[in-house]
Amino acid sequence: MFKTIMVPSDGSQFALKAEDVAISIALKFQGKLVVVHIIDEKLIQPFEVLEEEGKYILEKAALKGEQQGVEVDQVLIVGNPAHDMSKIVEKTGADLVVIGTHGKTGLRKILMGSVAENTIKTVKVPVLLVK
Repeated sequence: MFKTIMVPSDGSQFALKAEDVAISIALKFQGKLVVVHIIDEKLIQPFEVLEEEGKYILEKAALKGEQQGVEVDQVLIVGNPAHDMSKIVEKTGADLVVIGTHGKTGLRKILMGSVAENTIKTVKVPVLLVK
């Protein structure tokens, strides 16, 4: 039923829960997991710092999935997390998106709540919200 499960991750508590749920679904349906981290193009920190953080988040999620026998692809891109999700879903061929309801907040982080809400509105595949 679900062969390619996409899970956006910012490393937050909600994203980590979403990763766990996505891994469980991938195991149940013998699917592949695509873990995505979007470097917000509006952030003003040095790109190298944001890139390093993104790679760390992706590698942690990939290791978690691979240790349970799930094939995992990693996608690190620069963009607008709230508006680019439908394009990313199309490009990855995902047939399910598993996303945390909220992400990291603060001056340098986006609010994942708006990302989750926009994902539901714009993505054409099923979206599973994880609290």
